[in-house]
Formats: sequence, C-alpha cells, structure tokens
Amino acid sequence: MPDALSATFAALSDPTRRAILARLAAGEATVNELAAPFAISLPAVSRHLKVLERARLITREREAQWRRCRLAAEPLKEAAEWMERYRAFWDARFDALEKFLARETAPHAEKKEKRHAAGRRPRRK
Repeated sequence: MPDALSATFAALSDPTRRAILARLAAGEATVNELAAPFAISLPAVSRHLKVLERARLITREREAQWRRCRLAAEPLKEAAEWMERYRAFWDARFDALEKFLARETAPHAEKKEKRHAAGRRPRRK
C-alpha cells in the first residue's frame, strides 16, 4: 500500500476520478448518478470509485439496494498543504521572471516611443 499522499495524487491523476470528486463536492450521490455523465460502463465507474475509496477520498455505504458515495476531503487537505510548501518557491520564480521580462522589454518600448514621437515614416510601395 503506497503512502496516503501518493495514493491521493494517483487517484487525482485521472480526469474521470476528478470529475467524480467534483460532483461529490456538491453532495452525496449513488453510483448510478455518478456514472450518468460518463460514456463508460458501470463496472468501469465502480473501478474508479474503488481507487477513490482506497485513497480515502470517498466513503461508500449501502442503503437498501443503493450505494451512496460521499466526498471525504481530508486527504485533499493534506495534498493541498503539501503543495503549499512550494508556493514560495514558485512565487519567487515568477517574480524573477517578471523582473527579467521588464528589463528585456524596456529598451524595445523606449525605441518604439521615440519612433512614435518623431512621427511615422511613410510606407514604401
């Protein structure tokens, strides 16, 4: 069994599973309700649900003949906290890129302003 964070990211790697989680964020649903928007078989949806359940991202309970699913958001919080550690790193990188681009584009902008101030040159035909 992989660690919880690896299981969370593995489960989130599939767009169908992310769509299922997005639907469950709006409230609990049955397996049939979750399967409705997808052009895949019910057993395929059940396999996706098993992956989400193993990653502790959903809970399933039986209610008569229905199986209801609920979002269990705690692993998502743990993943968000893990990613948050890297925000300062990326913010610093983007700030450096912004400064670099400002330095690189400044000389071009000055030349353009001088051309406009001097008037437009006539076009050659």
